[in-house]
Amino acid sequence: MMIGELDTASGFLHKAVHLAHQMFLTDSVLYIRAYICSEHQHENAEKLFKAAMSFILSGGTPQDDNAVIVMSLKLASIYATQNKNELAEHGFQFCTESLKAKIEKQKEFPPESLSDEERKDTRLLLGLSLDTRVRYLAANHRFTGACRDYQHALQTCQEEQGESHPQSLVLMSDLATVLDLQGKHDEALAHVKKAVELGQAAGHPDQHVLIPIFNIFFINKKSGEFEESGKLYQEALALARTAGDGEAIEQLQEGLKELASRRDGQTESKQEQELKE
Repeated sequence: MMIGELDTASGFLHKAVHLAHQMFLTDSVLYIRAYICSEHQHENAEKLFKAAMSFILSGGTPQDDNAVIVMSLKLASIYATQNKNELAEHGFQFCTESLKAKIEKQKEFPPESLSDEERKDTRLLLGLSLDTRVRYLAANHRFTGACRDYQHALQTCQEEQGESHPQSLVLMSDLATVLDLQGKHDEALAHVKKAVELGQAAGHPDQHVLIPIFNIFFINKKSGEFEESGKLYQEALALARTAGDGEAIEQLQEGLKELASRRDGQTESKQEQELKE
């Protein structure tokens, strides 16, 4: 689903439903069907997620179980898509507050009672919940709340996955975007530049995506530095061609055209000013 092969993904999901039926895993059947519907059929997905949650809760699963949180997060996202803002906000708050409380409670557990993997999964789920809510807040131009959640999600991801993990770099760049929209250009530039440098040092193959993000902030901050910006775009374009990323190549070529247009426009403005003087 992440790489856009939806038909193939749908086939696997339907196979999962068939296997769950054979094993009498009712909650799994409901959840998988809800997940299938969630991409396009929001009303059906809402009913199925609620049914799956009701089923596992009636079986004694606690409300702060990660499976319940995941379904609650999907429901909140569905409500956000339907512009049911009160329900969406309540859902996001339930997910984040439940997970924060759970993490604090887990700190009191003896080490042998909970595996490192279980602790990590809960913290990463908190990061995912914050990231999902922050996109909702940003879409509604609530940048202060979005910035707060991005910082928390970034901190969580860095602690669990490492500073140079691709998701940490994406969150760093996303935080920079929100900061830039708030007019905090220096802070935005520092975050996205660090993301690019960390990605380059780690040798991530998606640098052709991160470099133009840095370039956007570079242009916003220093609109006259066209030569340096052009070098960054060309470097990103070479990486995109090596990776065979057709979409990125097209976007970068458009970016180079826009850069050339800005440079020509600034040159013309200078010439007109000189003539006036």
